[in-house]
Amino acid sequence: TYQVLTLKRKGVFPHLDLLDARDWGLIIYDEVHLLPAPIFRMTADLQARRRLGLTATLVREDGREGDVFSLIGPKRFDAPWKDIETQGWIAPADCVEVRVTLPHSERIAYATVEPEERYRLASCTPSKDQVIERLVAKHKGEQTLVIGQYLDQLQELAAHLDAPLITGETTVKERQRLFEAFRSGEINLLVVSKVANFSIDLPEAAVAIQVSGSYGSRQEEAQRLGRLLRPKQDGRTAHFYTVVSRDTVDADFAANRQRFLAEQGYAYRIVDADDL
Repeated sequence: TYQVLTLKRKGVFPHLDLLDARDWGLIIYDEVHLLPAPIFRMTADLQARRRLGLTATLVREDGREGDVFSLIGPKRFDAPWKDIETQGWIAPADCVEVRVTLPHSERIAYATVEPEERYRLASCTPSKDQVIERLVAKHKGEQTLVIGQYLDQLQELAAHLDAPLITGETTVKERQRLFEAFRSGEINLLVVSKVANFSIDLPEAAVAIQVSGSYGSRQEEAQRLGRLLRPKQDGRTAHFYTVVSRDTVDADFAANRQRFLAEQGYAYRIVDADDL
């Protein structure tokens, strides 16, 4: 991984130096949108006759996605997600934004809190809990992920839904056990933090309920939807819900997060929480 290659010990990069000592014929950079990050771009200095970069989400919030072309080379192929869906390589998806209204007491708190705390307050409102419970009940029996950013919010949801919780603090052994139980159908509901954004293979996941995220990250939004897009054996549609607090920065960030998927041809239906 990029993290392993750029590991630094006592002022040196032992893994990077090991690979840099050879002249490679081909280097394939998976998740190449990560490459422009200041530390990861060091891996672009590895000597190779040919380079190939792969990504489903060539988008970065720092605007440096164009650096990929100078580090790797020109774009050779680009397939819109909807075209891939039409060809049957990924499952169709229904994207829904569910809007909740903050109660009066929370709106007062939101108006008076420091600006940097507003997103956390709006995205972690207890007003979302009942909506999430209804959505889980609606899709009872389907493989469902509840995904969020804030650990205290996820811990409360896991306890409320009586569901296992996976975070960065979960041991590798326990994480693997829970993912395998989810894959096999032994359990059909998981609450997960951003550890599920990358490199997790859950082919039967059919429903995701997003309760909070990394602010306005378009890349994270696409990665989370991507958890659902493995074609299902029965051809059914995947369901991706994002629950937001209306008239807050939570809604503003949600609008930005959806931009990349909108460019890929996806449309979000807007639903009021009271209409579920």
